[in-house]
Amino acid sequence: MSGELKVLGACPLDCPDTCSWVVTVRDGEAVKMRGNPDHPYTRGALCVKVNRYLEQTRAPDRILHPLRRTGPKGSGQFERISWEEALEEISVRLRGIVEEHGGEAIWPYQGTGTLGYLQGCEGVAGRRFWNMLGASRHWLNICSAAGTSGLRLTNGTAGGMDPENFAQSRLILLWGTNTLTSGHHLWKFVQDARAEGAHVVAIDPIRTRTADQADQHLAIRPGTDAALALGLLNVVLAEGAQDEDFLARHTDGWESFRAEILKYPVETAAEITGIPAADIHSLGMRLAHTRPTAIRATMGIQRHEGGGTAMRTIAAIPAVTGDWRHPGGGVAYSTSDHVHVNIDTRDDLLAKPVRTLTMTRLASELADPDSVKCLWVYGANPVGSTSDSNRIRRGLMRDDLFTVVMEQFPTDTVDYADIVLPATMQTEHMDLHAGYGHLYLLWNEPATPPPGECLSTTETFRRLAAHMGMTEPSLFDTDLELAENLLSSGHSSLEGITVDRLRKEGWVRMNYPDPFTPHADGFPTRSGRLRFPPPGKAYVPSLSARTAGRGPYPLTLITPAPHTFLNTTFGNNPELRRRAKEPVVLVNPADARARRLSDGQRVRVHNAGGGFLADVEISDRVAPGVVASPKGRWPKLSPGGANPNTVVAERDADLGRGAVYHDNLVELSPCAGP
Repeated sequence: MSGELKVLGACPLDCPDTCSWVVTVRDGEAVKMRGNPDHPYTRGALCVKVNRYLEQTRAPDRILHPLRRTGPKGSGQFERISWEEALEEISVRLRGIVEEHGGEAIWPYQGTGTLGYLQGCEGVAGRRFWNMLGASRHWLNICSAAGTSGLRLTNGTAGGMDPENFAQSRLILLWGTNTLTSGHHLWKFVQDARAEGAHVVAIDPIRTRTADQADQHLAIRPGTDAALALGLLNVVLAEGAQDEDFLARHTDGWESFRAEILKYPVETAAEITGIPAADIHSLGMRLAHTRPTAIRATMGIQRHEGGGTAMRTIAAIPAVTGDWRHPGGGVAYSTSDHVHVNIDTRDDLLAKPVRTLTMTRLASELADPDSVKCLWVYGANPVGSTSDSNRIRRGLMRDDLFTVVMEQFPTDTVDYADIVLPATMQTEHMDLHAGYGHLYLLWNEPATPPPGECLSTTETFRRLAAHMGMTEPSLFDTDLELAENLLSSGHSSLEGITVDRLRKEGWVRMNYPDPFTPHADGFPTRSGRLRFPPPGKAYVPSLSARTAGRGPYPLTLITPAPHTFLNTTFGNNPELRRRAKEPVVLVNPADARARRLSDGQRVRVHNAGGGFLADVEISDRVAPGVVASPKGRWPKLSPGGANPNTVVAERDADLGRGAVYHDNLVELSPCAGP
C-alpha cells in the first residue's frame, strides 16, 4: 500500500466516551492518530492514555507469536511455537477435559480489555464456540453490576440521560465520578452549562482534579451516598418542592418512600456522611429550586457493599423533583441499555443448561480443584485487576489447571499461562462499538495488517473450531456477517443504520431525539412507573461505613482510576509509567501524625488478605480515616510485586454481586528498604 489515507476507527477501551478516531496511514504504516473532529462527543480530542496508542502497538514487548510455557507457572518462561502446534495442543486438552470432567469445567474468563461487539466483551466473541463445548457461562459482574441492578429496580433500565444534554442543566452533581480523568469529554458539556450559569458540585471521598474544577466539593464518607441522597430530598420536602404531578402520574410507592426520607433530616445525614449539615442544607436548597438538575454517577460510586442501593436511591431524586420532565434533567450512569443490537450467541447450540461462574469469584473457584480445569482468559488481566489477587495466584499455580491467555503483552496473568495466543490491537481488526456514555454507534476499520502472527479474537475462534472438526456454520461467520447480524434487531433506534453506512461514515447517532428525555412520560417497568425503594431499603451502609475506625484495620481504602492507566491497559507503557511515578497512598495529615509517617515514606498497606507497597503522600485531599491508592499498575512492575487488589476482599455488593473495590479496611505500616 502506497500513499496516504485516513482510516476511521473507534477507541475500544473501558471508558464511557468511546471516542471516534482518525488514523493516518502512510505507505502502509499508521503514523498518526487523532480524535475525530467531526464526532459530536469526541470533538477531536483523545485522552492522555490513548494518545500513545500507536506507540503501544509497536512496543518492543508486544506478543507476536504463539507461546508455550517452559518454566514453572508464574515464571513467565516460554518458547515460540507455531499456530498449528498451539491449536493442536489446545484441541487435545479441551477434548480431554470435556470427556473427563464435562464442558462446565472450562471457564471462558473474558474482561473489558476491549468493549467491541465483535472482538470484545459486549458481543459475540467466542460465545458460540463455548456453547458447542458446553462450557460454563461467564458473568462479567466486576465493573457496573451493582449500580445497573439498582437502576433497573427503580427505573426498569440503567439507561438514562444523554450526557450531551448536560449542556442544558443548571445544577450538575458529579457524584462519585472523576470526570476529568475517567470520561473527560463530558466536561465540555459541563462547561457549556456553566457558561449559562450552571452550578457544579463534586461529591467524592477524594478531592480529585474534577473536584478542584467544580464550584463545590463535598467530601463524603465512603459508602454513605444513599444517606446523602435522602438528606437532600428531606430538604426538598421541607421546601414543598416535590413534583406532585410527576409523582402521581409516573411513580409507585411514593408515600412509603416519603416516610423513609423523613427519617433522614439534614443533621442525621451529616452524622452518617461526614458532610457538614450546612453544606447538605445548602445543596438541598439548590436541588429544591433548580431545574433542570443533572446527576452524573459512574461506576466508582457503586463499588461497595451498599452500592446497588446507593444507585437505586440516587435514581429516585429526579422522580421526586420532576427533573425527568426537562431536557438536561435526570441521571446519567450508562447509556448501554439504550443500545438494542442483536447479540446472537446461539444458545441453542448448548446440549444442556450450564452453570454461570461469577467473575469476581475467580479466587474461590480456582481454589476448588474440582470446579475449573481450564481457564481461558481474553480481554482480561485478572492477576492485576481482580480482587483477592494473592489467592488467584495460588489457584493459577495448580498443576491440573490448563490456562490459555489471548494477549497483546506479557502481563502478570500471561506469566501463569500454559499457552499464550497473540492478539490483535484495535488498529488491526474490524469491530462495532457503542459508547456507554453517549448515543452513537461507531465502526472500527483496520488501519494496518496485524504484526507477526497476531489474530483477532473472532479469527482465533474460527480457526480453533475448524481445527477441532466442528462444522456448525455459524462458528465461521465472517466479521462483516456478524456485524450485519448485530444490526438486525429491528429496533427503531437502529433503523437506517447499516454496516455499509457505518464503514463509510465511521459513526452514526442512534435514532433518539435531541434533546432526549427518556422518562418524561414513564418508565420501562411492567407498570410503566418508577418504583421507589421499599421501606428500610433506601440506605444500606457499606462495611467501611459500619466499622471504619475500629479493629486492627481502621482505614478505608479507595482505589480510584489514575490519569495514566485504564484498568491495567498501558500499565507497561514506559512514558505513562514515568508520568505516574512510584505508587502512592494518599494519607490525611491526622492519620499520618497518628502513625508517625512522613511524606515520601514507603509503607505497606495491608490487611488479612495481603499487602502492597506505596509511598506516603500526606494530603488533605482525603478525609481522616480514608486513604487512597490508584489502581491500574501491573503487579510485577510495582515495588514488592503487588498492587492494591491484594487487599480487596472477594465480597459481593448488595445487588448484582458487584465488586467492592472501595470498601476495604486496611492499616499502614512503615516498610524498611526500597
